[in-house]
Amino acid sequence: MFIQTGYIYHIKDDFFNKVNDSGLMTNHENGHTRPTYLTIKDGDILWFIPLSSKIAKYQALINQKIKKYGDCKSIMIREIAGKKTAILLQNAFPTLEKYIDHPHTINGNPIKVINSLEQEILNNFKYLISLKNSGINLFFANIDNIKKIMLNELTSP
Repeated sequence: MFIQTGYIYHIKDDFFNKVNDSGLMTNHENGHTRPTYLTIKDGDILWFIPLSSKIAKYQALINQKIKKYGDCKSIMIREIAGKKTAILLQNAFPTLEKYIDHPHTINGNPIKVINSLEQEILNNFKYLISLKNSGINLFFANIDNIKKIMLNELTSP
């Protein structure tokens, strides 16, 4: 499978079983393979950012963060494939291509975010990573531990 930044995928249960991190969102909801994940390719590591249709829930969280901090880069609400979508950067995590189940499609076509939105997401993600590197962690999952597990898989025979 050819994986690219800006496309949306579903992930296999094997990943969640492997890393066993309570900070990760549940992979299945009401029998569906949800949430879908926007992908950022970083060499062999893929960063998955969960997407949600629960706009009211996440808009309230955005409003709280803006009121408290003056800004919110950890959650975005934008239109993807014609629908308002919450982009949950705070729930991002690293994984590997082997854990991708399938691309998210509409009418058989893989879904990609528009380039301007992709760039905005990348900028916010890099900002959150820089905060983490300076000691302010806004990620829910233990991304350092998950990345270590993924890198170990790449180097193990």
